[in-house]
Amino acid sequence: MTEDRADGRTGQSERSLPTLRLDELLDELQTRIDAARGTRDRVHSLLEAVLSVGRELDLPHALRRIVEAAVVLVDAEYGALGVISDDRTLSQFLTVGIDEEERARIGDLPSGHGILGELIRHPEPLRMPELSEHPSSYGFPAGHPPMHSFLGVPIRVRDTVFGNLYLTEKRGAEEFDAEDESVLSTLAVAAGVAIENARLYEETRLRERWMRASAEVTSSLLSGAPSTDVLKMIVEQAREIMSADVGMIAEYVAKSEEMRPLLAVGVDAERRRGVVLSAREGLIGAALDAADPVVSADVAHDSRVGGNGSQWAGLGPVVAVPLGVSGKARGVLVLGRLGGRTPFSDADAGPLLGFAGQAALALELADRRRDAEQVALLQDRDRIARDLHDLAIQRLFAVGMTLQSTQRFVEHPEAVERLSRAVDDLDDTIKIIRSTIFGLRTHGGGEGREGLRGQTSRAVADSAATFGFTPALRVEGLVDTDVPADVADHVLAVLGEALSNAARHAHARSVDVHLRCADGELALTVTDDGQGIPEGVEHSGLRNLAERARALGGALALRRGPHGSGTRLEWRVPTASRES
Repeated sequence: MTEDRADGRTGQSERSLPTLRLDELLDELQTRIDAARGTRDRVHSLLEAVLSVGRELDLPHALRRIVEAAVVLVDAEYGALGVISDDRTLSQFLTVGIDEEERARIGDLPSGHGILGELIRHPEPLRMPELSEHPSSYGFPAGHPPMHSFLGVPIRVRDTVFGNLYLTEKRGAEEFDAEDESVLSTLAVAAGVAIENARLYEETRLRERWMRASAEVTSSLLSGAPSTDVLKMIVEQAREIMSADVGMIAEYVAKSEEMRPLLAVGVDAERRRGVVLSAREGLIGAALDAADPVVSADVAHDSRVGGNGSQWAGLGPVVAVPLGVSGKARGVLVLGRLGGRTPFSDADAGPLLGFAGQAALALELADRRRDAEQVALLQDRDRIARDLHDLAIQRLFAVGMTLQSTQRFVEHPEAVERLSRAVDDLDDTIKIIRSTIFGLRTHGGGEGREGLRGQTSRAVADSAATFGFTPALRVEGLVDTDVPADVADHVLAVLGEALSNAARHAHARSVDVHLRCADGELALTVTDDGQGIPEGVEHSGLRNLAERARALGGALALRRGPHGSGTRLEWRVPTASRES
């Protein structure tokens, strides 16, 4: 009986063992099914992410899509994508999981130090359970959310590391695992392809925009549009295509080795237009002698700037290209972005060099037109001089001789006196005409030197680029013959300073220039309708004008405009030459 019960228990145990093993096998099978289903779902999500990223052709949107997909794939709470610049720092940093309020509390975005810099220095996948334990960890700034687990992988575009993906705070686990790293590395490969495609698409669009802009500028040049309008079009087109905040063209003045801004557009354009820079130092000087674009990631901290830094106030990234062949450039085209914006890349600056050549062509055409106009003017002067000499003077001589011969037949003393005065007046008139002929034929009274009348006209015409209009000009008297060369040089300097003051300080909408030479005195009067000169304010430029006048025995006077507004500057000196 005992043996029967024992045998019964033994048989029952043997029957339960297969049942237990079957349950274990079923559990293991279920686990593997769940794992396979999880793997299938994850692979499906990865494929969807790859397709989603690959469809995006706009680079900023593609970068945003990449980091959003990465956060979902590895189930991270926070994600970021850092774009590496040429100087091995982060030029862009896109985040997911941090709202605007948190970003404001954190402050400036990272530039690539600590753990973020570790991936830049060693572009290999990096995974760790605790960020603070890494030797390169710097900690977090105040207001930064706590982060512990970390996973980072580089994004390569062809053979170049474009940037890095950073993921933190694995949901539901203490750290990211090897499968997370594998999935993220796969996404990074797809991201590199997507970024390359977006770049190629952007370069194609950019090339088309440059071609359209070049065609428009060429059409304007061929149609004979004023050079000022063409240059403004060039700067505006370049500023728009390059997404710049400021555009400027500065022309090289060989005589003074200065860069004088012809025009400026964009932020604080009026102030930048009046700043004169040295052509032999700083960023402008480097661009003048360069064959390639000169780029500054942050002009505020660029050692090449030096000198007058007011030209660059408020700007960060700057690119400058020469107008013409390096070493013989006519000027410089400069584009700038406000501080904190993305620096200009080589892909941005490359097409700008060719486009700047059209600005150089516009300047060259303007010079050729001025030369042609000058030749036509000189030919017209020669014709007038010949007509005056061959016709007017001969007739005046004939009238004078007739009057002299008539005196013998006149007995009344008063009539004789009047005839004598008429003959003297004719002699004076002949002298004036001869002086005028001499001035017309010498074209300025010296070898290779343009007359004061022509130089004054040129200075007034050149100021149109600054004012936006051409000031009115009146010239009276024999300024080309009766004004000595040393006085003429002072006149041009005074005129330049007066026009500059009217443009920079007075904000004038109309300017009148009057140059008069008569009775042994030269008077230059510049009148504007601007804001006027504040009481008690001294300007070094005005002191210089007064000193020039005193050195020549003359005087400077400043008055209100004719209608009680604006400024009337009167600079008077005797026309007798003096030792300086």
